[in-house]
Amino acid sequence: MPTPATGVVVDAYTTGNLLPAAFAAHGVRLVHVQAAPTVSTALPPPDLTRFTENIVHDGETTLARLRALGPAFVIAGQDSGVALADRLSEALGLPTNGTALSPARWDKYATGERLGACGLRRALQFRSGDPADLVRWRKENAPETDFPVVVKPLSSAGTDRVRLCHSDEEIEAAARAVLSGPDVYGKPNTEVLIQSYLAGTEYIVDTVSRDGAHLVCGVWRYHKRLVAGRPVYDRDVLLDPAEEPVPALVAYIRRVLDAVGVRHGSAHAEVIVTPHGPALVEIGQRMNGNMHPGMHQRALGHDQAALTALAYLRPEEFRARHAGRVYTRHRPAMVCNAATERSGTVTGIDPAAVARIEALPGVHAVAVKLATGDRMRPTTDLLSSPLRVFLTHDDPRVLDAGADAVRALADTVYALAPGEDRP
Repeated sequence: MPTPATGVVVDAYTTGNLLPAAFAAHGVRLVHVQAAPTVSTALPPPDLTRFTENIVHDGETTLARLRALGPAFVIAGQDSGVALADRLSEALGLPTNGTALSPARWDKYATGERLGACGLRRALQFRSGDPADLVRWRKENAPETDFPVVVKPLSSAGTDRVRLCHSDEEIEAAARAVLSGPDVYGKPNTEVLIQSYLAGTEYIVDTVSRDGAHLVCGVWRYHKRLVAGRPVYDRDVLLDPAEEPVPALVAYIRRVLDAVGVRHGSAHAEVIVTPHGPALVEIGQRMNGNMHPGMHQRALGHDQAALTALAYLRPEEFRARHAGRVYTRHRPAMVCNAATERSGTVTGIDPAAVARIEALPGVHAVAVKLATGDRMRPTTDLLSSPLRVFLTHDDPRVLDAGADAVRALADTVYALAPGEDRP
């Protein structure tokens, strides 16, 4: 059977931009579908130069144009594209995760309700457009909802406006902050999600699936630190698959994938291991936002973009090599997200400072996230981290030392406008 010539990606924000190269390795070109009339700038936007065409979604017109192209698949490049990718792939009769459970793969409240219906461990939760309702729910569900509790948007990314609240006043303030503006994709926030706090260590579990058979392609442990009183992701550390609690996470996430209807493609889950076992924080029908193909190839022997292409283009090969399996860690690896307390307009980037970070032992790649003219703000979430560094080395102590050095050097990368640079 000849390799199909065309595929479709909906909303290729962040690592969705890695898909064109992965599919091009098989001789496949990709068309981009833009789910909304405007492109959000809160996340790295789709790089349309990597696609043969961009179609701005316009109801039935989009379907007609895609039917004329005859694509072999339609997949989401980011959470904002999941609902449309599910509708289009289903309507075109292509391999699809379907629309029946689609909200459970992009709406955090719908995810939690689906897990509860399937008997899977998750946080207690409630949603409302009225901050006072959130406070009322917390009081009515104590002691399970004693402080702290978590307040967040129903659908966003990069820890956007996620708050750990220790009082009813903080709940109301956090809810108002969510309702005050759109999510990172530009969609209005009309309701707010409140959840009970899951105490424990947080992990990433990345997967790729075909026909309901799942490969767990990486498990990473989150390390956080306090920045201005808020917990901020500091580094992700790749775990050996034999290391605890990876086996329990693998078993749990397979049940989650089945529960929310992931049968095809990549998924990225965040899970907290509580004293009672793993409990889902959220899951997205997309790739890890901290994925770097070169570093992942060195540390794991594969990367999520290449695996996704294989799953869609050569399903028999994917099933034979990967179905039902768990990754092998070839080398320790780490992703470091630097934080800053600086604020101001970026006037320049010091190449010598970047080179010093690149020369650190274990550093594989440096992602400079801001450009001249951008606004730097103190780090409160992943979106406001100014620098991401990918590291891999045979000795994990080298990685720890490298992350410490990155933290010390990060603020030397950017020059800010005179008089604006302030903590």
